Amino acid sequence: MLAANVISVTGDSLTLLGVPWYVLESTGSSARAGVVAFCALLPVAVSAWASGPFIDRIGRRRVSVMSDLACGTCVAAIPLLQFAGALHFWMLCTLMALAGLASAPGVTARGVLLPALAGRAGLTLVRAASLYDGAARCASMVGAALGGVLVIALGASHVLLADGATFGVSAALIAVKLRALPDARPLAPLPRAGARRPGSFGESLGFILRTPLLAGMCLTALAAQGLDQGWSSVLLPVDVREKFGSVLALGMLETVFAACALVGALLYGAVAHRWRRWTVFTLAFLVVGAPRFLVAGLTSSVAPLAVMMAVEGLACGALNPIRATVVYETVPAHLRSGVISTMTSAGLLAAPFGGLVAGFLVGTVGLFITLIATGGVYLAVTLYPVVSASWREMDS
Repeated sequence: MLAANVISVTGDSLTLLGVPWYVLESTGSSARAGVVAFCALLPVAVSAWASGPFIDRIGRRRVSVMSDLACGTCVAAIPLLQFAGALHFWMLCTLMALAGLASAPGVTARGVLLPALAGRAGLTLVRAASLYDGAARCASMVGAALGGVLVIALGASHVLLADGATFGVSAALIAVKLRALPDARPLAPLPRAGARRPGSFGESLGFILRTPLLAGMCLTALAAQGLDQGWSSVLLPVDVREKFGSVLALGMLETVFAACALVGALLYGAVAHRWRRWTVFTLAFLVVGAPRFLVAGLTSSVAPLAVMMAVEGLACGALNPIRATVVYETVPAHLRSGVISTMTSAGLLAAPFGGLVAGFLVGTVGLFITLIATGGVYLAVTLYPVVSASWREMDS
């Protein structure tokens, strides 16, 4: 599963780099780049919310395979339509929306399998979560490094074609190698019409609302995902294009961040038992938030931003393993698919609007004011775990 996740996330990284650059190159519009990001992410939130009750019934392995195949088909269709001279902007938006609709169930299905695989491997949950997140960070690093070079050498369209192929490889690995895992199979038949579904959206949402720590995690993820999406899909590409004019600089910055995030995740997995989770999380969250926006807005060279993204990456590496471990320890096994999909959906609700709002603000008030204002909002979000008592339950 780690191998499949590396391949799939590498493809995602190529898409995240290739699509915004393709839109900026072909249209020169930051607003259109934000529209594409909106179309890609809104369906992710919808499918994450709707798929939770069905993942266990259909089978986590089947859901993961179908998700990868659908995403690969949609992404590969973009360059194929362009080569045929038939690609219009609305088609690009539609294909990105369909890819987003298919992606969330697969991500959730793989994540729910982590405790079972950790048990079979004899690993603690925090070590398994760190390895899982580290694998994704490694893939982001490889994808970002390759993406900048491939866009220059082959063009954004060919990069997206290669991305479509990565999803097929990931689907094949999951289909073949997880057949013997009992937790990957359908757990129960779909109940008859009108019957109550165990782990339904209502039951999962109720559990989250009765657990202040999980509710707080949802709220901060809601805000952070929106701000992060505005950064990655609009603000960083526009900043790099205006100051440096090369996609190689964008790929380099993303590679620095991903490499340091990989190191951070692995280091945290190795020394997690020595530190309080709340202390590590609050400090890391503060570093990950506002500083990069301020550095990008106040500097005109790539070196300070590269250093800031390296520090941010090291801090960011600890966040996902802590979140995942808390969820696995807090949520009963029969509710995990529903709760994780609900929390994923909550975190993604603002993400589609992040790129849309960022693109609009850059076009109206300018890049500098948008960067400074967004950094101020992010600072307020990262202070919430510091002042809220419920977050200290991470160490309970």
